[in-house]
Amino acid sequence: MSDALYSPSLEGVVVGQTAISDVDGAQGRLSYRGVAIDELAKWPYLDVALLVITGKRAPAAQIEAWNTWMLGHCQLSPRERSWLELLPPSLHTMEVLQSAAPALAAQVLQPPAGIEADPDLLRGLFIAAKLPAFLAAKYRQDQKLVLVEQQEGSSLNERFLFLLHGSLPTAEQVRALDTVQILQLEHSYNAGTFAGRVCASTNAPIASSISASIGTLFGNLHGGADEAVMGMAKRIGRLDNVKPYIDQLLGEKGKVMGMGHREYKRLDPRAAILKPMAEALCHDAAARDNFELLKEIERYSRERFLKKGKDIWANLEFYKGAVFEALGIAPAYYTGVFACSRVFGYVAHFMEFRPVRKLIRPRAQYRPQ
Repeated sequence: MSDALYSPSLEGVVVGQTAISDVDGAQGRLSYRGVAIDELAKWPYLDVALLVITGKRAPAAQIEAWNTWMLGHCQLSPRERSWLELLPPSLHTMEVLQSAAPALAAQVLQPPAGIEADPDLLRGLFIAAKLPAFLAAKYRQDQKLVLVEQQEGSSLNERFLFLLHGSLPTAEQVRALDTVQILQLEHSYNAGTFAGRVCASTNAPIASSISASIGTLFGNLHGGADEAVMGMAKRIGRLDNVKPYIDQLLGEKGKVMGMGHREYKRLDPRAAILKPMAEALCHDAAARDNFELLKEIERYSRERFLKKGKDIWANLEFYKGAVFEALGIAPAYYTGVFACSRVFGYVAHFMEFRPVRKLIRPRAQYRPQ
């Protein structure tokens, strides 16, 4: 087998076709179903999610029907609560969510009244509705707090923040979370999505495909980078520690988490939207100090990279933690929030891939030692 065909990371290798999203790294552009991310960031969250899955913007009445249906499932049943309590408390949130997807597969589901829904689509949206409830319950379990019994909130993200904190968020907080979730809802053949497609190619059900994707998203070189960025910021601690920390890190060939993106050769268009929003949301002194620390990490890291001829910017993950911290979401739950959004992309790819499904079986070069 020729070495020219070998790419250990599959970088540059075309492995499929999609109409769901377009990542134009050279121009620093991202679109879902042909609509630019700058425009989509202004849309309601569920409108974007359904556009990504179905390929067209649904009528208002249909969106409202799905919203009501999903809110009706955005809560844990007594059996689901018992299941969560049986899991080892040491499990990371992402491991809980990865386990939850197939555990939900046995439910008998009815679509919203007046809507005909493909069974796989229905199952995928059911899982998408349940994951925020599991995430909030896991948080309250970890914090030794009583689970929230009430069901308040008129949208998925308002409901999630209510289940998380036990009080309704402000309209500004809901809009901020909506925007973050829209920005990270879909990103073509990223590692998690590709893992889900590999799983789906075996004729595995949609719940297994989603579970495989969530497990892949957990890694700190993928979705877990948001948690890793905040861990780095906490270790640095103060503005005057930025330079020595980054100098030592780069001197040891380490990676500045959240800086750069394999796809984007220019500024990540999602980061361009998120950074000013994070700055506007950081009202109190602690949040403002954290934002200023992140800004200095980005500034000095860019300075160091530019000296080597590398134009590297902060990506989506870099300032996400500042937004989440302002929303009262702890770092251990950042990637779980990411999964609650990206699951819509996973469902879209499963549905797109299903009619042309073929077993994905790459070839390896045998190299005897």
